[in-house]
Amino acid sequence: MVNRPSADAAGALAGAVDASLIDRLTCALIEAPSVNPGGTEQAAVDVLAGACRELGFSVDLHEAAPGRPNLTATIGDGAGPGLLLLGHSDVVPPGPGWTADPFVVRRDGDLIIGRGAADMKGGVAAAVAALAVLSHANEHGIALSGPVTLAVTVDEEESNTGARALVDAWSSRPAGGPSYRGCIVAEPTNLQVVRGCRGASQWDITITGRAAHSGRPADGVNAIGVAAELIALLEKDQTRLATIGDPLLGHGTWNVGTIEGGEAINIVAPGCRLGVDRRLMPGESVGAVADELRSTIDGSGICGDGASIELAPKMELPGFVTAADHPLVAATVAALGDEGVSASVGGWTAACDGGYISRDLGVPTVVMGPGDLSGQAHRPDESVSLAELTTAARAYVRAAVALLSAP
Repeated sequence: MVNRPSADAAGALAGAVDASLIDRLTCALIEAPSVNPGGTEQAAVDVLAGACRELGFSVDLHEAAPGRPNLTATIGDGAGPGLLLLGHSDVVPPGPGWTADPFVVRRDGDLIIGRGAADMKGGVAAAVAALAVLSHANEHGIALSGPVTLAVTVDEEESNTGARALVDAWSSRPAGGPSYRGCIVAEPTNLQVVRGCRGASQWDITITGRAAHSGRPADGVNAIGVAAELIALLEKDQTRLATIGDPLLGHGTWNVGTIEGGEAINIVAPGCRLGVDRRLMPGESVGAVADELRSTIDGSGICGDGASIELAPKMELPGFVTAADHPLVAATVAALGDEGVSASVGGWTAACDGGYISRDLGVPTVVMGPGDLSGQAHRPDESVSLAELTTAARAYVRAAVALLSAP
């Protein structure tokens, strides 16, 4: 059962969220570009660290890669398990189609416009505002049984270097790392509650054939032809995966996103390379998928004429699922309800860093944040509503109180 000792006290605490702080910090973060690929998160992390220190948080920076620091900010000193809020500091490249500079904030009524507004500098700013209020919980007669930590990782949009470094660092601590009742990922969900996500993996697949003159193609082994047969195998496996789907998350998928190969039109192609995406279901691992694919390839005979295929998974982001009746889910739904939001509970076909928190740290995880993932994230003129940012911050406060209020 979710412990809610004082609805009035929790409401008063949530009502103390400072919308102007969210506004200022969201804008400052947008105007500190942190485009990935590019490894440029440092400027945004510096802005975030400065704001957190000014608010009196305990701040720690740890380089996941040179010049790419993860940030953790913590309030509270309770000895019990705490609550983790999770975000990331990087944004995708702006791309074409913007009507103005993507890194100079514009306003349209309640909307804050700029790259990263929704995904997810606004969500990070909302989490900071929530921590600022929770640091004064005692003044409202609320004793939190454990700390509240905001972790902001680098490289979420590409290879998840930051999330992997975070869980490695926490897992290697003598006491096994911090303990949390749950994790709320502040990714944009339109303030709906996501209790499960598919994972993701990316693969480089290299096919090696044998060059020959195009006038005598039988003298060679055409790597592009072998690649076509491999793509057919992946499509067949896609059909199989669709028959073993999950009601919450759907099913795993294959997508061949890039292909390059050959040397010239009059040469039998000696090589071909595929860039492949494989979406993972909770509990699936890249290693197991690779073993299964290798077995399928070997059994198909497509390499029997002398071709070879090298499978090189280069990224694995695990999926996760949290039980529908878990207190974290109930607390998050109730927190939104108290803020006037009728929240649905469902799953995501997208992936996020929360998979590492769930799988590697064993922390129950949900995703709930401000902004529209499909309608705004990764698009030109990306925007987020200040009112929605403020509601998210208030909901984070209420969820923390529900989960961490001392008996």
